[in-house]
Amino acid sequence: MLFAALVICFQVTVCSARLFDDHPTLAIGSKAPPFSLKGVDGKTYTLASFNKFNILVIIFTCNHCPTAQAYEDRIVQLAKDYKPKNVAVVAINPNDPGAIRLDELGYTDLSDTFAEMKLRAARKKFNFPYLYDGGTQTTAKAYGPVATPHVFIFDKERKLRYQGRIDDVEKPTKTPNTLDTRTALDELLQNKDVTVKTTKVFGCSIKWAEKKDWVKKGFDDWAKEPVSLEPIDEAGVKDLLKNNSDKLRLVNIWATWCGPCVVEFPEFVAMNHMYRGRDFEFISICLDDMAKKDKALKFLKEKQASNKNYIFNIDNKYAFIEAINPKWQGALPYTMIIEPGGNIIYAKENIIDPAKIKTLIVEAPAIGRYY
Repeated sequence: MLFAALVICFQVTVCSARLFDDHPTLAIGSKAPPFSLKGVDGKTYTLASFNKFNILVIIFTCNHCPTAQAYEDRIVQLAKDYKPKNVAVVAINPNDPGAIRLDELGYTDLSDTFAEMKLRAARKKFNFPYLYDGGTQTTAKAYGPVATPHVFIFDKERKLRYQGRIDDVEKPTKTPNTLDTRTALDELLQNKDVTVKTTKVFGCSIKWAEKKDWVKKGFDDWAKEPVSLEPIDEAGVKDLLKNNSDKLRLVNIWATWCGPCVVEFPEFVAMNHMYRGRDFEFISICLDDMAKKDKALKFLKEKQASNKNYIFNIDNKYAFIEAINPKWQGALPYTMIIEPGGNIIYAKENIIDPAKIKTLIVEAPAIGRYY
């Protein structure tokens, strides 16, 4: 799982020298570069917005990165603990959402658009400004964050005194050994020099706009993957529901003649690209007549559905309904999420809410937001 996380999120552990990047990290002693960024609260924030604070902490973070998510509660607590000490905490999302591949979203239900930032801030009850820089990345280029999250601490004169990690343990279930950010803040509050001024940073790489070609390559590669449609009978359906695997299983039952099925199907394909690098699989079952199999396969190819696809090969659709779920009345589409061992944690007749499905997937014990 750790290897998958490293591949999906393009994790990096690099020093601030930034040997492979055109956006060098701000040097210790430098003045804070000015910015003007919109926050999720609708306000526009500038460097001057925080003039009344003796210390300014700017944290470059985002929604989608598992390391960033692992630190969210600690950032909330940091802001709570240090605001009474006249310290401001500000978070900036540096990522261009258009430079994020679907398979980089395997640990999240939200990407890094401004709209999704609003949702994440509300859910986690952020007690600090959360600002969006993904449109131009001007601020990120000026500060040069390495990964998310990346901390920059400025004194009263807005000179950089510390840049690096929050602490040395990203997993929220473990206790850090070194509280780098808090130590730096405490030293500054005592009018001392910061002992450790820089550290390495671990997390997802910044999604610079120039990475958009990498996103296009992903879609081009997925378009080349083979798409198949195999028959399945009543016994096969029952076996599928047992889910004797180690994967969370998302099952969608659909038909080409079902308008809502056709409309929502691309959402499932996107989820497959997002989560298939994890312990997850998407399976579709078509209820078109076997005589219409070619039409169904053509649809699947158009949608680039390279996941497992089945077509029920018995005319008795009521036998299929009973095999799936006796409580199901038979209306399409029908969607289920099945845990390893066969426990159904979600069953929905009619069109889904994609955001809800993603949240259920990423918070299921078989998946998770962290690694």
